[in-house]
Amino acid sequence: MSANLSAVAYLGATILFILSLGGLSHPETARRGNLYGIIGMALAVAATVFGPRVTAAGLPWIVGAMVAGGAIGLYAAKIVKMTQMPELVALMHSLVGLAACLVGFASYIDTSLVFAGAEKAIHELEIYVGIYIGAVTFSGSLIAFGKLSGKVTSKPVLIPGRHLINGIAALVVIYYGYAFLQAESISAGVVPLAVMTVIGLLFGIHMVMAIGGADMPVVVSMLNSYSGWAAAATGFMLANDLLIVVGALVGSSGAILSYIMCRAMNRNFLSVISGGFGTGEGQKVGAGGTAPAGEVNPISAQETAELLAGAKRVIIVPGYGMAVAQAQHTVSEIARLLREKGVEVRFGIHPVAGRMPGHMNVLLAEAKVPYDIVLEMDEINPDFPDTDVALVIGANDIVNPAAEDDPESPIAGMPVLEVWKAKTSIVMKRSMATGYAGVDNPLFYKENNRMLFGDAKKTLDEVLAALKG
Repeated sequence: MSANLSAVAYLGATILFILSLGGLSHPETARRGNLYGIIGMALAVAATVFGPRVTAAGLPWIVGAMVAGGAIGLYAAKIVKMTQMPELVALMHSLVGLAACLVGFASYIDTSLVFAGAEKAIHELEIYVGIYIGAVTFSGSLIAFGKLSGKVTSKPVLIPGRHLINGIAALVVIYYGYAFLQAESISAGVVPLAVMTVIGLLFGIHMVMAIGGADMPVVVSMLNSYSGWAAAATGFMLANDLLIVVGALVGSSGAILSYIMCRAMNRNFLSVISGGFGTGEGQKVGAGGTAPAGEVNPISAQETAELLAGAKRVIIVPGYGMAVAQAQHTVSEIARLLREKGVEVRFGIHPVAGRMPGHMNVLLAEAKVPYDIVLEMDEINPDFPDTDVALVIGANDIVNPAAEDDPESPIAGMPVLEVWKAKTSIVMKRSMATGYAGVDNPLFYKENNRMLFGDAKKTLDEVLAALKG
């Protein structure tokens, strides 16, 4: 393939990637967006493999790597559950960071690349910055994977003097960057490059360990942005225009998404990366202080079915508990049955419900819930006062009235779904444990609230059976 044809293919792939991002912005066009992305990536890979920069000797190695990577991808796609998607995304981000590091070192020690003067300085600066971004992305994503999968504590681990440590580390990185640019030989430049890489790896670990469980949706989108910038840096190192453009697209969209997530949690980006909140799951209400006043009103599956069947308007609020129980299909069947009985059923989605942006939307789409009844928080919040039953399935922090009523709460000011304003709210949980942020929820004790305890899938199956009966 000639250089001109390869450039045209790259341009086509870039357009398809832009169309893919546009399609992924809405559930109804998400499938089309994914298709554009797949075609664009296939075109980009073909243009690279058969392009002028790949020799016949290197082709078998590339094909072998593609076969191995494709096999691993297919295997992961088959065994990974929807509840494991957040940690899988974090793990994929780590591979992008690792690739940026490896490409950076390979570009530096490649003796076939000869630069001089300003061109040499620019190339080495691209390598230095690219490896640093890649190192931070790699280690930070691995820690995020550990937190999301429960292998690493979700509590924020805050080292005394961490801001001073970060400042000193930044100065050391700058100093060794200067030493790297002044190095007269490859062997002399490898040492400052290695020191910077170690510091980048440690900073990635330190940064994400300081972020609490409640801020993990922001972390996922933040690491998505970092992986994009790492890819762009790799593009500069390889003089690959497509990588630069695609990396910039991913980096900027990830940054915008991080901003949206922060707004949804009433947080700012700097407060998240300097130490988020969240004390882990499994704590009993009141473990960190005084429990909210009042008594819990339990309800049975049969009584829940009667309330739903007798309602005119129902809003269902899904959370991570629904994902863990794999209950989305039962929820979809309940919604379909209620709609057939003339009940107006809609779903309220909080921007940070679940462990990653869009987690609940994907689950509901998988269960064939119509897109037009799935509404965002800002759209549906004004309708709760006119709602007969608000059914909360495995959600906690996103329906916590303390965000509005308690200025001392760690989530004070965070926009939440105002389910307590419905005539009756029903919260489905396994126990009275707190949510991922470890914050007590006064909703459980409100007079118009009922608690339906048990595994979400099993309990909803009972509700569905009662509705059919």
